[in-house]
Amino acid sequence: MNTVRLAYRDEDRTPVIFCIKEMARRYGVDVEVLLIKPVKEYEAALFDNSCDVLIEHLEYLYPEAARGKKITMFCAPSIARGAELVVRKNVESVEEIRGKTVAARASGRPYQLTLWLRMMGLERDVKVQVISDDEVGRWGQWKKVVSGECVATFMSPLYLPNALAAGLKVLSVPDLPAVAHYAQACLSKFARDNSELLKNYMKAVIHAVCLMIFKKEEALKIVMDEPMRRMKITDPREMERQFDLIVKAFQLKPYPTAQAIANTFEMGTAEYGPADINPLTLWDLHWVKELDDEGFIDHLIAQLKR
Repeated sequence: MNTVRLAYRDEDRTPVIFCIKEMARRYGVDVEVLLIKPVKEYEAALFDNSCDVLIEHLEYLYPEAARGKKITMFCAPSIARGAELVVRKNVESVEEIRGKTVAARASGRPYQLTLWLRMMGLERDVKVQVISDDEVGRWGQWKKVVSGECVATFMSPLYLPNALAAGLKVLSVPDLPAVAHYAQACLSKFARDNSELLKNYMKAVIHAVCLMIFKKEEALKIVMDEPMRRMKITDPREMERQFDLIVKAFQLKPYPTAQAIANTFEMGTAEYGPADINPLTLWDLHWVKELDDEGFIDHLIAQLKR
């Protein structure tokens, strides 16, 4: 089997990663799963040959490309940020946020909150307080809402239970289009030299997404094994809850949208430095397009729906 070294940084990604790994065997690909921490090491991984493919946040690659690095982004299984707006129970509408302070997580693309506020017409009327996990715990910015320092915060739905138990609620709002979790990239040289391998790997990515959507019990057998251990989850019900939230964000055909690319490009330049490039130059979707045109995706969907 040919090997793809797949790097990630956050254990929350492992349910998808290990479904990809399992499906890849069907297409003659061995996926070697690599956890790379901390952030600097992860962001250097493509360039120091620590991995072949990244599955994690990719926006920092735009400034790298502007500095001359040749990078290929090739799929986007999720094109929305997938965060929930958490507020105090007396907040009934987005308008009640105007003139107040919203808490933003220091890691995980804090600039996306600015983009969402702009989308909602609130950018100039809301103060953003950036709070690190070191201060409040992982995804613990909701504590600033409970204390009254902030009126709201955005959270990964995976970490909602503690915030809800503390008396907060989710306010339904439009999501921000973005190239979100599970998007993938490699060096352009790797893509050129391994085009057939990457096509087979893309089959595995699409198969994994479809499996998780249409064959939940089969996918859960994979997820309840190594991913559950890596995520340090002991209750199968909690693992299933997180699985359902991951699947909720998927699209069956992993094309990015123009708006998702534009927003992600702006995040990258705001947080990592300017990039005087056309963001579309990094994207090569011909593997997805070929599989789509050949009927592979539609056939797989029909097969797994039975």
